[in-house]
Amino acid sequence: MVKKPGNSKYVKNLNRMTVLNIIKENELVSRQQLAQLTGLTPPAITGIIRELLDMGFVMEVGLGTSQGGRKPMKLKFNAKAGYVIGVEITSHETVLVIADLENDPIHSLTLDLNMTEPDIGIPQLIEALGQVLYSEENRNKNFLGIGIAFPGLLSAREGIVKRSVNLGPKWRQFPLKETLKNEMKLPVFIESNAKSSALAEWWFGGGISFRNLVYVNLGEGISAGVISADRVIQGAQGHAGEIGHSFMMENGPLCNCGNRGCLEAICGIPALLRKANDEIAMINPQDPLKIVWEQTGKIGIEDILKSAKSEGSYSWELLQQVGKYVGLAIANVVNMYNPEAIFIGGKLGVVAETFINPIKDMVNNHSFPEVAKSVQIKISDLGVHSGVIGSCALALRELLHSDSTILEDYQLMLKNPRKLT
Repeated sequence: MVKKPGNSKYVKNLNRMTVLNIIKENELVSRQQLAQLTGLTPPAITGIIRELLDMGFVMEVGLGTSQGGRKPMKLKFNAKAGYVIGVEITSHETVLVIADLENDPIHSLTLDLNMTEPDIGIPQLIEALGQVLYSEENRNKNFLGIGIAFPGLLSAREGIVKRSVNLGPKWRQFPLKETLKNEMKLPVFIESNAKSSALAEWWFGGGISFRNLVYVNLGEGISAGVISADRVIQGAQGHAGEIGHSFMMENGPLCNCGNRGCLEAICGIPALLRKANDEIAMINPQDPLKIVWEQTGKIGIEDILKSAKSEGSYSWELLQQVGKYVGLAIANVVNMYNPEAIFIGGKLGVVAETFINPIKDMVNNHSFPEVAKSVQIKISDLGVHSGVIGSCALALRELLHSDSTILEDYQLMLKNPRKLT
């Protein structure tokens, strides 16, 4: 392998992470094969494998076929050697998931937290994380990091929330990463909900076979995560993908961002609820949404989604309009990024079959023809919690990256176990 310049400790860690990832990506592999794949000497491989076995990241699982000599011992990645916690924050709920090193979820928890004010919501989140970490069930697990999917403008590397128009005005320059890291004593990684969802779609969903894709998150807010040539597009300040603030309507409704006529102000969940409540009195008495309103005196987004399955209903027509506006925004994305696939997800994505046709029509009619013909428009099969799946993937990507210090940190943790509080 080509070694990067640097001190011996860095090179050693780089080699170990490279070996670990090769074992992870191959179901079974021998020491001899690792030497061939990495270019490292057999003694170097032997030393690295000894450390990985001692730490539990690798298991010996039997003998392979002899090529003329002793049968080689096969090695396998141990996904249960460590765990990550994924967190997706929205204004209405916060979801926590524990996943192993292959992102196989073993525990999930949905919390009703007040996230409109960080000084209230974050202490509640820290308390919930502590209860999960130190529960009888989990206290002996080796937790390696926390991934956060967050709805707002982020400085992701520093982990600072610049602004969150959907959570409220109190979210300004909040040091989310530092706050959680100091309290939880674990590495913390933060990304936007849409970029986290794009990562989940790319690694674990329908986007596995694509190098260029876009995930469109349709929920309380509207945003996109763009992956181009196997890289998540960040932009100069990390704010790329804010399609919810694409201009759609002259003198349109006021958006939380301060502008008028944004896609999110027309098609986001709060906007749909406002429109439905404003017009409910004029809806046909036999309409399924009107019946719910007559019976309960209120309507929520779940009522709209359920009644939208009835073709021709008020909710169905409402989502046809959503499809047209969202389709126009996606057409612009298609022209700019030329993706292989677009995935529709988020809270509204669960009924995207209802309005996928107007989306496709708008893309076909308003994208460059050759580009429009080559893009596939799909409904994500990851469900409403793609963001939390992506937050786990985010933590795993950072922890298992070739120049990560996970193994150095893990060795230190074994010598100095995390104290229970």
